Amino acid sequence: MKTYKVAVVGIGMVGKEMVKILKERNFPIRTLRILATRERVEEIEGEKFEVEKTTADSFRDIDIALFAGTEGAKGASRQFGWSAVENGTLVIDNGDDFRMDPRVPLVVPEVNPEALLKHQGFISNPNCSTIQLVMALFPLHQKAKIKRVIVSTYQAVSGTGRAAVKELEEETINFLGDKKVNCRVYPRQIAFNVFPQVGSLSEKYPGYYSEEVKFIRETRKIFDEQDLAISATCARVPVFNSHSEAITVEFEKKMTPDEAKKILANSPGIKVIDEPENSFYPTPIEVSGKDDVFVGRIRRNTLFTNGLDLWVVSDNIRKGAALNAVQITEILIRKT
Repeated sequence: MKTYKVAVVGIGMVGKEMVKILKERNFPIRTLRILATRERVEEIEGEKFEVEKTTADSFRDIDIALFAGTEGAKGASRQFGWSAVENGTLVIDNGDDFRMDPRVPLVVPEVNPEALLKHQGFISNPNCSTIQLVMALFPLHQKAKIKRVIVSTYQAVSGTGRAAVKELEEETINFLGDKKVNCRVYPRQIAFNVFPQVGSLSEKYPGYYSEEVKFIRETRKIFDEQDLAISATCARVPVFNSHSEAITVEFEKKMTPDEAKKILANSPGIKVIDEPENSFYPTPIEVSGKDDVFVGRIRRNTLFTNGLDLWVVSDNIRKGAALNAVQITEILIRKT
C-alpha cells in the first residue's frame, strides 16, 4: 500500500481531532508532522507529538497537508496554502479563506464528491454548520428539489475553540458562585445565556452575521444552485460540543415525513432518531464524539404545502471539520 507524508497544520481542537481520526481510520501515513505557530510538545490520546513552527519550507516534502482552522479561522492557509500546492502538496483546508474561490472545490464527500474531479491541489471543507445542513437536505433535494430553506442554529462553543470552552466553564463556576463573570472570547456572557451572533456583521448582507452568510453562499456552491432561496439565523448556546439546527424546507413537489425518514435512513452518514412520542430525538450530548449527522423531529410544516421541518444535530469538531477533511483525502488517494 502506498503511504504518505502528512502534515496537520494547527493543533487546537480540530487539529487534535484530525490526528485522532487519521489514526482511528488507519490512514496510510509514512510520516506525520504537526505544524503550528510555535514549537512545543502536545499530547493527543496519550501520545506525545513534537510540534514544529510552520514556515514555507515545512511543506517541501509533504504529500498531504490538513489545515485545521475553526469557525471563522483565517491566516494559515492564506499564508502557506498555495505555496504548499506549488511544492506538490495536496491541501485540504478547514478555514474559510478560500471556500468561495472559484478555483477551489467546496466538498462534502457524501454530497458532491464529483467536485473533486476539477481540483487544482487545494480543496476546502465547508463550514461546520453548513456540512450538517447539506448532509440532511441533499438526499431530499435529489428526490423532490428544494425550493427554499430557513434554518435556525444552536451552536456549541467548541466551534470557537478551546478558549471558548474554557470561558463557558469559568463563567458557569463564577455565575453559580455569585462571582463576577468576565467575557473575553465572546461579546456577551455565554453561561446560562443565548445570543444571536456567530461571527461578525456582513457588509454584503446587511444585518446578517458572517456565519449566516456562509450558510447562504456555501450551500448554493455545494448544491450548484446559485439561486437557491435560503435564510439563516445563527445563535450561540451554552453547550460545549455539537451544533443543533432547526430546519424548514419547502420542496417543489410533495414529500411526506415518512418518505423523508426512509430516504434519510438509507443515506450515507445519516442516522434518523425520530420517536417524539418517547422523547427520542438527537441532542448534543448523545451526538458528541459520533461521526454521523443525526436527524429527528421530521414533520409536515404547517405553512408550506410541500414543506417539512427537521431537527439536525452533529458533532461540529468531527464531521463538521476533522472527519470531513480526512474523508476528502481518502477519496483522493483512492484515485491515485
